[in-house]
Amino acid sequence: MKWTIPADLKAEVQRLWDNGEILRAAVSNDPLFPRKMRFRGPTSGEIATSFDDVRRWAASIGGMRHFRTEWREFHHRVFGANELPSTVWMDTWEGAVALLGKQAEAAVFQRVLETTRERWPGLVAWMAKRPLQVLDLAEAWVRLLDVVDWMAAHPRPDIYVRQVDIEGVDSKFIEAHRGVLSEWLDCVLPVENVNGGATGVRQFERRFGFRAKPERVRFRVLDPQARLLMGMEVDDLTVDAAAFARWDPDVSRVFMTENEINFLAFPRVERALVIFGGGYGFEALAGVKWLENRRIYYWGDLDTHGFAILDQLRSRFPGVTSILMDKETLLTFESHWGEEVTPTVKDLPRLTAEEREVYDLLRDNRIRRNLRLEQERIGFGWVEERLAALG
Repeated sequence: MKWTIPADLKAEVQRLWDNGEILRAAVSNDPLFPRKMRFRGPTSGEIATSFDDVRRWAASIGGMRHFRTEWREFHHRVFGANELPSTVWMDTWEGAVALLGKQAEAAVFQRVLETTRERWPGLVAWMAKRPLQVLDLAEAWVRLLDVVDWMAAHPRPDIYVRQVDIEGVDSKFIEAHRGVLSEWLDCVLPVENVNGGATGVRQFERRFGFRAKPERVRFRVLDPQARLLMGMEVDDLTVDAAAFARWDPDVSRVFMTENEINFLAFPRVERALVIFGGGYGFEALAGVKWLENRRIYYWGDLDTHGFAILDQLRSRFPGVTSILMDKETLLTFESHWGEEVTPTVKDLPRLTAEEREVYDLLRDNRIRRNLRLEQERIGFGWVEERLAALG
């Protein structure tokens, strides 16, 4: 029998809560209730053959709290006239909340809604879009509104977030809530106070006119003679991206590698330097124009993400050449193979034919499932030979 039972009706109301519809109705005043519930009762044949079961079922439906049940009369050849549930309604928003035991959460939501309508009515639409997130943020809500107040009074402040002075709010709080603050500030600030070219949480400072922590570039000069000519006493240096962009060193080749030990142990190469990469994202190198006039080599892990990083790097520097990311290297060091935990399967349009062959071997699990060869597991003699072969 597939008759609707009380648990089915409650589950339907629970889904309305889980997808935010119940709380959203409190914001938008949409006519979510009264709501006719999905309902299936016994057929005439089932009534005739399973009357006792039908009677117990009807009693369970009729005994439900918070729902309104409509009944229809039927006649049984033995038991005479009887009534059965025909339709079930959830009449009110309050009834739905009470059924689920969500009165406390609903009360919190209502308080937050009232506060927001008073202080920043432009954020009410955001609450309708993300009602469950409102509950997650309820404890911090007033302080978040305080940040919005401050930003409205101090557009594009040109200070570090650490310098924002709001009672009860510190820079850690702002940094932890950059995502939601970005969405809120986009809703309420004038367009001229928002840098539309800076997107994403990592660009929060640039988008809203704060000073951002300078990007850093860590590199080593691989030519001892060049070191002497540049007057450097050490070959492992970290400078801010602006200084690196102004430098324009006397090198013809630039290597990039993602592993710190490989970076530190990278062999000597004439008129060359090596940059320690940071995985995805090359913001620190975006303004380094002199790199466009150098031969750039990238050495990443032989796994799907290594090739994805290479593909992304080529979006900024199309002429990048990969090294030690070939099929021969992969097969030579089979004894050092490992497993990639979360491989990517997206298409990478900027790979060469040879690189795409290796990427497909890894992505499609043609050799072994989730195969990877980390760059530091490649024999160092092999590395030196490949670098020497570059000339």
